[in-house]
Amino acid sequence: MLSRNDIFTPEHYVFYQREGGQHDHNSCREFMYNALPLFFKAEENTMQNKTFTENTTVGEVIHDTAFGNFGRLLFPVDRTVSDDMTLKEVSNSSTYIWYNYIKPEKTVEILNTLKENALNGQQIFYPIYTESEMQNDESKRDTEIFFFKGEPNAKFAVCNAGGGFSYVGAMHDSFPHALELSKMGYNAFALIYRPNDPYNDLARAIEFIHDHAEELEIDTENYSLWGGSAGARMAATLGNSDNLKQLTGRTDIGQAGAVIMQYTGYTSASQSDAPTYVCVGKNDGIANWKTMQNRLNTLDSYGIPTEFHAYDGLPHGFGLGSGTVAEGWIYDAVTFWENQMNDEKIPQNRQLANLQDYLLTRTNSAHGNNYDLNNDNKWDIFDLVLLKQKYTE
Repeated sequence: MLSRNDIFTPEHYVFYQREGGQHDHNSCREFMYNALPLFFKAEENTMQNKTFTENTTVGEVIHDTAFGNFGRLLFPVDRTVSDDMTLKEVSNSSTYIWYNYIKPEKTVEILNTLKENALNGQQIFYPIYTESEMQNDESKRDTEIFFFKGEPNAKFAVCNAGGGFSYVGAMHDSFPHALELSKMGYNAFALIYRPNDPYNDLARAIEFIHDHAEELEIDTENYSLWGGSAGARMAATLGNSDNLKQLTGRTDIGQAGAVIMQYTGYTSASQSDAPTYVCVGKNDGIANWKTMQNRLNTLDSYGIPTEFHAYDGLPHGFGLGSGTVAEGWIYDAVTFWENQMNDEKIPQNRQLANLQDYLLTRTNSAHGNNYDLNNDNKWDIFDLVLLKQKYTE
């Protein structure tokens, strides 16, 4: 038992000897009376408080009681993912085809965050269709939103993963984005959509969020739509005010304040499009970066605010870009979004849009152009170290 330290610890393995005890029912009853509550309490705590690791299996995650009956939607339902695969094994380009720089540690962080939030009583999962609608069309049971809650009454974002409209690569292309946005204080939703009906599912998700704004504690003004690859096409399509009205059939839902797009070949552009931020890799063999640059030039000509970043050497599907030249792009994207808010209040926990610029500003203002560690303002560096630990990987 002690050799299985992933399950048993010395606290689980104990020996008691009752002085004067006999091999009889009295001793048995006494041992059971004292031991059973201890054992069941320990089992309950182990099940509820056990955190996921890279060695946790997909099956263990799916069947974890914290996720109820929706754990299966954490992984691509349109691809074969074995329950026996560990989180390290599933976090690769074989499972999430067309993607690169997939981080097992981010997968673990996402799942542990969702589990912790669920155990703390937060609803992390919302079906966007009614039970009647799902009974009429069973495929709608595979369409839900995961909620990464930020500050109460902060603005919200909907993140849409890509997958070539053949599957939904949420664990790399929308969950990480939603998690980081929630850390900044924004309310973020990651949509699990049907690859054969993505635009209607996103339209329904936007409707659901607006209709339940009070329950969700969100601000519906100047929301943002995010997406990578196929998900970027979805964000751009529903970010267009004409398409939004057509797909929702409603006029009471305002246009997105910003659309954030990654690595796609979307070309459609009109004066009804929302302000758009784009980041792409110059080594993208699937969607040429110049296609997006040309589209943004067209939006610029219409007077629509845009921002464009093309990163040398990066391929398709770099996600958050951790450990690459694109690392930190998400903070730039949030700054772009905030610039479209007309100076509205941003969350108190908002992370610094560019930590490097902040460090430079702090060091220059406090110490001139040289950071002197021997002066009287040593508290600055401790402050910056704490920021670095909290806001960077």
